Amino acid sequence: MNWSAIRTIYCKELRDAIRDRRTLISTIVVPTVIIPLLIFGAGFVMKNIMKKARGETSPVMLVGGADSPRLVAAFKAHDEFRIVPATADYKTAVSDKRVRVAVEIPAGFDAAIDSGAVPVVRILHYEGEMKSSMGRSQVDGFLERYRSQHVENSLRDRGLPESLVTPFKIESKNVAPPEKVGGNAIGGFVPYMIIILCFTGAMYPAMDLTAGEKERGTMETLLCSPVNRINIVMGKFLLVLTASAATVGLAIGMMGLSAFLAPIVFGGGAEGAAAGAAKSAAPMLIDPMGLIGVFAMVIPVAVLFAAVQLTVALFAKSFKEAQSYISPMMILIFLPAMMGMLPGVELNVKTALIPIMNISLVCKEMLSGVWNWPYIGLIFGSSAVYSGVALAFCVKMFNREDVIFRA
Repeated sequence: MNWSAIRTIYCKELRDAIRDRRTLISTIVVPTVIIPLLIFGAGFVMKNIMKKARGETSPVMLVGGADSPRLVAAFKAHDEFRIVPATADYKTAVSDKRVRVAVEIPAGFDAAIDSGAVPVVRILHYEGEMKSSMGRSQVDGFLERYRSQHVENSLRDRGLPESLVTPFKIESKNVAPPEKVGGNAIGGFVPYMIIILCFTGAMYPAMDLTAGEKERGTMETLLCSPVNRINIVMGKFLLVLTASAATVGLAIGMMGLSAFLAPIVFGGGAEGAAAGAAKSAAPMLIDPMGLIGVFAMVIPVAVLFAAVQLTVALFAKSFKEAQSYISPMMILIFLPAMMGMLPGVELNVKTALIPIMNISLVCKEMLSGVWNWPYIGLIFGSSAVYSGVALAFCVKMFNREDVIFRA
């Protein structure tokens, strides 16, 4: 290989890429716009939806309770509930979202608890529906407090201490630093986005440097130059790799910046709330070293994507045909990347050898503050091997005239 020739080819392709609007959009605009939009846009929407849902009184339907005035009166006096008249189709009313929850009060509830019996109050809700789940939590908390108050009154009437039923209290305290908490919360989502952007960042340059040049008629001119074929391949490959790595680098940088600004924009966490406006800095939600580790682990994958897409696009005769070849490959990227996000899928020797999934799993751990060096080495090494094989195949295809000038 002649590195001077490779550098010349690379600089030539880089100048052309900078002039290409599609490459600039996929490399610069997408990561710098999509990442903040996802974090802040989705955050604002969810924050407003949750705030609105919490601000509304929950419509609750009481089924039964005619002979239990104390419980019914307690429900009606609670300011979080709006009691609606009971109907015969109360289960349908919940599933149709006309009410958040329905509460079945057994006959003789007041008398039963006074006599020491244990009646069952059933809360009917819509599983998975946000407002119904919030209503269920509110009703459940209300009944817990109502039960505790009844127990306290019963103990007081009998002259017994409250510690008889509550011998100790439980307190929980988070000991993980903010960056580990944040990394664990979004550790599965970040690698998924990085892998997808790594693939899309290489897509348009790979198609433009192969099928695009065929379509424009400049491929033949380049191949007729007194430059060894491998130098041409490496120059084009390095440009595609640069685009992919630049996309990943910008995406990771925007993630780190967004994670730093998110506590300020959304009001901060417990520390921010305590310090108020006087606090000058918000805690990082993602460990910076984790982001650097993610970038390092993604580089071999960027090499793999660049080599594979350059090879596949080389078979196409036009840019449009290259799109039809490469676009379905996104499915092959989605599946292993999504599998790495699934709960219960753990990093082990077997999963460490599965391309893309291994990157998703190890990056999730690094963002959570877990650095399993043997697996990191195994994954980096295996990814480098896969990338080397793909690059060697790419060079081989560029040396085949029947591929480059496919009719």
